[in-house]
Amino acid sequence: LARNVTALGDPCAALAIDLDVAPGETRDVTLLLGDAPGQDAALALAQKHQNSAVQDALAANVQEWDDFLNVLQVKTPDPAFDIMVNRWLPYQTLACRIRARSAFYQASGAFGFRDQLQDTLSLLLHDPKLARAQILNAAGRQFPEGDVQHWWLPETGAGVRTMISDDVVWLAYGITQYLSCTGDTALLDEMVPFLTGAKLEPGEHDRFFQPETAEMATVYEHAALALDLAVKRTGEHGLALFLGGDWNDGMNRVGEAGKGESVWLSWFLAHALDVFSPLAEARGDHARVQHWRDHLAALTPAIESAGWDGGYYRRGYYDDGTPLGSAESEECRIDSIAQSWSVMSGQGDPARRNAVMDQVLRRLVDDEAQIIKLFTPPFSETNREPGYIKGYPPGVRENGGQYTHAATWTVYALAMLGRGDDAKRCFDMLNPINHSLTRNAADHYRVEPYVVAADVYGADDKIGRGGWTWYTGSAGWLYRAAVEAILGISKRGDRLIVKPNLPSDWPGFEATLTLEGKTFQIDVSGKDIRINGHAVDAETGLAV
Repeated sequence: LARNVTALGDPCAALAIDLDVAPGETRDVTLLLGDAPGQDAALALAQKHQNSAVQDALAANVQEWDDFLNVLQVKTPDPAFDIMVNRWLPYQTLACRIRARSAFYQASGAFGFRDQLQDTLSLLLHDPKLARAQILNAAGRQFPEGDVQHWWLPETGAGVRTMISDDVVWLAYGITQYLSCTGDTALLDEMVPFLTGAKLEPGEHDRFFQPETAEMATVYEHAALALDLAVKRTGEHGLALFLGGDWNDGMNRVGEAGKGESVWLSWFLAHALDVFSPLAEARGDHARVQHWRDHLAALTPAIESAGWDGGYYRRGYYDDGTPLGSAESEECRIDSIAQSWSVMSGQGDPARRNAVMDQVLRRLVDDEAQIIKLFTPPFSETNREPGYIKGYPPGVRENGGQYTHAATWTVYALAMLGRGDDAKRCFDMLNPINHSLTRNAADHYRVEPYVVAADVYGADDKIGRGGWTWYTGSAGWLYRAAVEAILGISKRGDRLIVKPNLPSDWPGFEATLTLEGKTFQIDVSGKDIRINGHAVDAETGLAV
């Protein structure tokens, strides 16, 4: 090493330790890495933490993780399923997505409005306080007009104001999920400030700046104001506007002129209006309730007509009215999320739900490559301009590869339909362990076999190769798909629900769940479901 640092160089620090280890002998080596303003302070810091202090800190760290992860432990006929559910999925979600908000592929530390809301909701059984804190955090990143920062930096609060359209629905969704689990309605009356800052100019997609804080409002009012804006953003087909991206940020030019519409966002908004309206009604906000329910009454028929392509749901419409995600499309003829959320929203026509998921299995699930594509075919030659997604090579990331976040919704939807065999088969494709069962498979997959990859390539010689790992919201959603949808374990207020959707080759499973210091033993054997020995009604999932 040159013992210098240059602005454009490749700085590196190296620690070398010589060890002589005899056969059968073991040696422990502890490396102390710290940060201090000078050499004397650094030495003092190192001396403070050496010897027994290191072992104490290590033991405390191990105990902290054991306490968190051991909240739910399952034993099923599939050890690979158990390894991910018992350790790696909740670990990845908390350590990387919630605490660090950073990893090798993305090193920002920023909060994402929709991102950490979803991450914390996946850990409601483990620690509902995480979700409560993030709901308050997100509510405080809203402007009086109803729109929000898409992402922001801690400490300064500087972030980006955008035209991305789905952010304003996630707050209501997150609140209803949290309240359903905890019954903590006091959250709705917490006071949180608005932000103030320059509005986007016509044609401006986004702007990064540090906003100021303004007057306070309740969490309920923040969520209601966001839904009001979402309802206002309605296109000529009666569907939700796409604007600068609806969940797939890469489709940022589908609706940039303010006319393009999103079928997926319409499903999501329909669900949020349906589940949030009772909260508004309980608070006496009758005018809003009527407005939202009137919109919902028009929205679902609009999706079933303008969103229907004859055998499955379209993805949406471009600004000029051209369908997206349609048999008429040159590329992106079917997109999975419009199908999955017709089921997950609870708003889709029951007569169509199984049929559209059959289309996902037939057109988007690649059994040979063991991937579930976001859509197909990828964007490549079309003269349409969907957005920066088209800049990815065909089959890479969102552009027609497996975008795992969306694929987890496929698993969830199939399980909700009671299709346990299909749900488990798709879960197995997303389980990273199953991509590295042999040396050749591991060499091809190329990424860690114990954390979820955000994407897996879906074209040419790279098909089946893992992409962006660790920093992905798909870890939390895959955990939810496993626990809530396949195993059927959830909490509703003070009631524990067990309503599994298991594959036919599973005779059952066991689980131990600790909630507020009380341990519940769950035993499932065929149709016999018991919690601490008490029989569970198969229809309701509640102990008799």
